[in-house]
Amino acid sequence: MDPILAQTQNDLALGVATPWVMLLLFLGASALMIWRLEKLAGKGFEGTVLGTLIMPYCSGVGNLVFVWVMARQHGSSGEVFINCLVNNVTNLTLLIGLPTVIWGRALFERKKKKQKKSVVQTEKINRLSLLLTLTAGLFFTGAVWALSRDGRLNFGDGLVLVGLFLFWQCFHVFEVMKSNVRQNQTLPWSIYPELIILLAGAAAVYWSTDALVKWLETVETGWVSARNVGWLSGWLMVLPNALLALYYGWRGQSEVVYASQVGDGHICIPLCIGSFALLTPASVPAIFNLSMLVLVGALIAHIVLVAIFGRLPRLVGWLFLAAYGVFLWKGLPT
Repeated sequence: MDPILAQTQNDLALGVATPWVMLLLFLGASALMIWRLEKLAGKGFEGTVLGTLIMPYCSGVGNLVFVWVMARQHGSSGEVFINCLVNNVTNLTLLIGLPTVIWGRALFERKKKKQKKSVVQTEKINRLSLLLTLTAGLFFTGAVWALSRDGRLNFGDGLVLVGLFLFWQCFHVFEVMKSNVRQNQTLPWSIYPELIILLAGAAAVYWSTDALVKWLETVETGWVSARNVGWLSGWLMVLPNALLALYYGWRGQSEVVYASQVGDGHICIPLCIGSFALLTPASVPAIFNLSMLVLVGALIAHIVLVAIFGRLPRLVGWLFLAAYGVFLWKGLPT
């Protein structure tokens, strides 16, 4: 008997790795990480910096774990691609469009006549930071498309993608350091206990994701089965980001809604896809071209809306929801 299958059956027999228990553990650990992120806000990580430098790792750790689990089990590279593509398309359409439809906004509020100069300046900086983040997402997506034109990614392609991501993160780290120097402040020691809690949450996400993938691979029939692990895992991994979108949308912190969704997309493209290509050659799935089209179109639309209008009208939110519906209609396996 396959050792992975045998171990999974033993876990199920012990009642430790049942899918519902692992699902609750995954959601609980993700919620814990998001909760502690609130404590990091105001400690040198604020606004779009919080959304692009810290939140993506907390909401995207499940995708990174999925890459490791699939590589360790020699799983299909197409499923890793699908996981990342479903994650990013959902972020840029559904999870930005839905808060817009509910609250009528997903960007910056219109300027009030009596706003303080410092508030206006902060909003301008946040808008520029968001435009930079969206533009980076467009370049990352384009890089994956260009490197995948031969239908696969090899070790060299993965090295390029991971290198791009690391350069992007170094840029944000130096931005935080420059901002702290300008404001004559340093990162307080109190952030380190919070980071330890985040690491503990990441460990719980790893354990639960590993158990869920093992369980799913034992299911051979039905739509919820091993043959759709990419789609199912993509939706599962996007749930923490959905909580972020709804929570910060409700609070009116629209720049964090946007930055967290786009920043989480950077974890998948290029980091997750690049990391898997470093471990094993990766072949593109059938929905690759459709996903690239939706992602590039959504990113360009977001850049135009942020640059020109500074806000997202409710009608546009409905259009993004419609785009996600088309993606599901054309892309879902029958």
